[in-house]
Amino acid sequence: MKKPDHPLSGTQIILAALGFAAHKHRNQRKKDAELSTSISHPIQLAHVLGVEGNIADEQVIAAAILHDTMEDTETTNEELRQYFGLTIAEVVEEVTDDVSMSAQERKLRQLEQAPHISRRAKLIKLAEKICDLRDMADHPPPDLTTRQIQDYFDWSKEVVDCMRGISPSLETAFDEVYARRPD
Repeated sequence: MKKPDHPLSGTQIILAALGFAAHKHRNQRKKDAELSTSISHPIQLAHVLGVEGNIADEQVIAAAILHDTMEDTETTNEELRQYFGLTIAEVVEEVTDDVSMSAQERKLRQLEQAPHISRRAKLIKLAEKICDLRDMADHPPPDLTTRQIQDYFDWSKEVVDCMRGISPSLETAFDEVYARRPD
């Protein structure tokens, strides 16, 4: 049996990820009209994966909770390796956008990389697209035009289409929210 790369497992690693992410995101707010707390997004991802997608892999759930820490906080890959082990740190790195790139470059890069990332990273990316589109459909950002929202829905579908075949239940959830694309 292969030795795990981290001493915590199961619920412990998920709770450790929740505590770490909550601390890292503690002063951040989303850009929605309510200025929701940033930690709500990773928690939504974990819920979508575990409940709607029936994903029981605790490393996927922990990485989903941590997925924005490198992108949105001062968190380093080395820090994630130290606290959560190599596997989780690598998955988080796979789903982290390079914020030094323009938004358009990041979108193109996601399209290029989506077919080639690990299964775990694809599950997280798929859950993220579900959550992002649900948020956008339920609470359209006031600073975006209908056309910009449509473009975001369409780009998200392109990314998801590059990853199909990994989770029928999550893909169905994505298709259901995509059907809410504004006209």
